[in-house]
Amino acid sequence: MILSVDIYSRNTWWKVAFLGFCLVVGIFSLYFTDKIVSKLEEREKQQIELYAESLKYTMTSDPNQDVNFFFEKIKKSNENNTIPIIHKDGTGYLTAKNIEMPEGLSSDEKQAFLQKELQEIIRDDNPPIELDMTLHKEYIYFGNSRLLDLLRYYPLFQLAVVLVFGLAAYLFFDASRRSEQNQVWVGLAKETAHQLGTPLSSLTAWVEFFKNDPTYDPEIVKELEKDVTRLDIITTRFSNIGSIPVLKPENIIETIETFMSYLQKRISTKVVFSLDNQLNQRNTVNVNRYLFEWVIENICKNAVDAMGGVGSLKITLSETKNNKIAIDIKDSGKGISKQNLSKVFNPGFSTKKRGWGLGLTLAKRIIENYHDGKLFVKQSELNKGTTFRILLDA
Repeated sequence: MILSVDIYSRNTWWKVAFLGFCLVVGIFSLYFTDKIVSKLEEREKQQIELYAESLKYTMTSDPNQDVNFFFEKIKKSNENNTIPIIHKDGTGYLTAKNIEMPEGLSSDEKQAFLQKELQEIIRDDNPPIELDMTLHKEYIYFGNSRLLDLLRYYPLFQLAVVLVFGLAAYLFFDASRRSEQNQVWVGLAKETAHQLGTPLSSLTAWVEFFKNDPTYDPEIVKELEKDVTRLDIITTRFSNIGSIPVLKPENIIETIETFMSYLQKRISTKVVFSLDNQLNQRNTVNVNRYLFEWVIENICKNAVDAMGGVGSLKITLSETKNNKIAIDIKDSGKGISKQNLSKVFNPGFSTKKRGWGLGLTLAKRIIENYHDGKLFVKQSELNKGTTFRILLDA
């Protein structure tokens, strides 16, 4: 469909939205980072306080002094409320700390639950602490704390934000570029139609003058009138492409036959035209006749150039399985190389020395933007020919 939103006319809105998005991302990132830093600051403060207390004790302690208070202070300073721990004794019995356990479980069910939690903790790749007791060994398994998980995954979150931000910026600037291209196309088309209008009116008047003067050959005047009519059609094309074109039901067979009849008299007689209609009484399609003829003309003229003025050009109409009208334009020309297949519709691309590289670009734009259809290279083989396919809603 035609881009209905003119980005440039809403430039201020886009700027405000873009700035708002940046502010939200920035504020959230700062808040999240500040929370983590605060927790780290608190933990580091506790460690420094413990270091200071231990240094003080070492310097002032009495060998006979009760040291229980010091160990209590160490225990309190390093009190763990976040790291999940499972203790496995010599018999294999499990006890846990900082692991939420469902209520109402029996002793066996608790052991089964802790076994599952133990497997989850082992996946954190933290080696267990081995306690070498007198008669047996016991193990302390521990997982990652919530804080550590936050620190571990925060860079991934930031990367995701950057990717989303980058994607949004890309889509914005891509839409801006497309909008600019639309404006260039529309402006050029309107100006061309305007420039053609004045000389066309004069030519029409001269044709009427020649028709009323018996000294001029009627056949020459008739052909001249056809060319003037053709110029009028071209002007109408540019006028339509410079605005939203009106689509209406047209007999697709009649439209193509009329154009082929006109083109056949103006190209090499060594090019053989043929039309194969495989449609089952579904000849009417919603198109803008002037623009649709322009598409057929561009593809056919490219085909004639590819054949060097000698060969066959066949247009086949058929109905696809998904209820689409397919129009295949097949030539016996030199074909398209694989490296050029993806470029044939790019603006400015042409294999002809004097080509502008706009014919197929314009054709694709008319079919896909104005008619909601598809235009693509169905098949191409070097030195054997190329088939372009147009798909339209039936």
